[in-house]
Amino acid sequence: MQTNVLAYLEHSAACFPQKTALEDETTCLTFQALWDQGRRIGTALARKIGGHNRPVAVLAGRNAATVLAFLGVLYSGNYYVPVDRNMPRQRMERLLQRLAPAALLYAEEDKALAESLSPAPVSLWESAQIQADGALLSSLRRRVLDVDPAYVIFTSGSTGEPKGIVVSHRSVIDFTDWYVDTMDIGPEDVLGNQAPFFFDLSVKDLYTGLKSGASVYILPKKCFLFPTLLIQALNDHQVTTLSWAASAFHLAANSGVLEKHVPKTLKRVILGGEALQAKQLNRWRRALPQVQYVNVYGPTEVTVDCTYYFIDREFGDTETIPIGRACANKELLLLDKAGRPVPQGQPGEICVRGSGLASGYFDDPDKTAEVFIQNPLNPHYRDILYRTGDIAVEGEDGNFRFLARKDNQIKHAGYRIELGEVEAAVNSLPDIQAAVCLFDEGRDKIVCVYQGAAPGQTVAAALRELLPRYMLPNLYRPVAEMPYTANGKIDRVQLRRDYDGTNSIL
Repeated sequence: MQTNVLAYLEHSAACFPQKTALEDETTCLTFQALWDQGRRIGTALARKIGGHNRPVAVLAGRNAATVLAFLGVLYSGNYYVPVDRNMPRQRMERLLQRLAPAALLYAEEDKALAESLSPAPVSLWESAQIQADGALLSSLRRRVLDVDPAYVIFTSGSTGEPKGIVVSHRSVIDFTDWYVDTMDIGPEDVLGNQAPFFFDLSVKDLYTGLKSGASVYILPKKCFLFPTLLIQALNDHQVTTLSWAASAFHLAANSGVLEKHVPKTLKRVILGGEALQAKQLNRWRRALPQVQYVNVYGPTEVTVDCTYYFIDREFGDTETIPIGRACANKELLLLDKAGRPVPQGQPGEICVRGSGLASGYFDDPDKTAEVFIQNPLNPHYRDILYRTGDIAVEGEDGNFRFLARKDNQIKHAGYRIELGEVEAAVNSLPDIQAAVCLFDEGRDKIVCVYQGAAPGQTVAAALRELLPRYMLPNLYRPVAEMPYTANGKIDRVQLRRDYDGTNSIL
């Protein structure tokens, strides 16, 4: 019985010791090197901080060193907490104050930053010089249970206030075993990593590679600024698998690069993080019809994904792509506000149960109790559901379709409207690259913020062919470029801050 995610690394290091496990622009590490250096770092950390099941912060960048740090923390018998090295200083200080980590692990280029932030900075490079202590590591390993934390990921969600989501070894193991088997990933594959290591989407690349023996290539950030470089990198490293945020997928499609160059070795593309738009999907499918595309859905609190849908038919540009059915050992319930199941075909809040549920929020029992609730359909014993705050509908085919965030469901002009439906219609228009709809409650107006060449009047005229009159936006605001969060999602909080209620085009 596997109880620790490190077993993945140890198996692959035994089977493929000299195979490339992880590569960035400057570093290439084999499975044997990951195992050896991870144990060294774990030994150094254990000697320095002692303890067990304590949080260790890691200054995370887009590099192999970050993954080494994660493995070292796990070998020390503790759990890692990625901290974006580029986040604003004030937010970083607030996060670390809340976390009170036993140590802050850093790469050499971050030494000054780490020493200014933490009373317990630990050098990754110096730690890797320590001889591994097998007896110490074995004694620490025996204490770690599968229900203990593997990591905590802090996310701001829609409120902007950081919350730390605690995810156990068991949740990661159950998800990874399902994912590798379902997506048919093996040692011959190369994963093209897009997601930053402080974003839960990267969990798929990290643990899929460790379990399957696949290589992981960390795509440089510049690739997503210059799409031609992106295609070149995918071809140079013979990437077969992309597990990306949908926004990165959309950006590549919108750039026009796929009409000129294509990734030649690509087999599968798995997309999540935001709603997948059919228009951009169709651009990829025209360029790469042989690739298997998969739409997945899941918040960090359910360990990356809880549904999946293999795209097996054509979709019109205005259609909604299903998020599919539940992943193994997870169940989705659609409940109304009173906690009752909604009839098939009616919208309800997605509630998830199963082994993938997080242990809760770090040092926040009130928030944990608010969304990790007793299953209202089962009063007889402890049976926890996670309330996602997302609204979906189940179709006659058994596939779920995402509609909107619960807080994106509005009452406007006497009608109940899902803003996600309005956004899907705007995003289907040929001249639109990205769009978000906000609701100005004080003025009772739907505001469409979009990136694209079309003037507001043209967008409004096109939407009249797609939406009923009561769902049409009242104001249109073009922007030169959408703001994005560090994990690649459109920054809705920033858009709402920027919107002042006056500088829009009718």
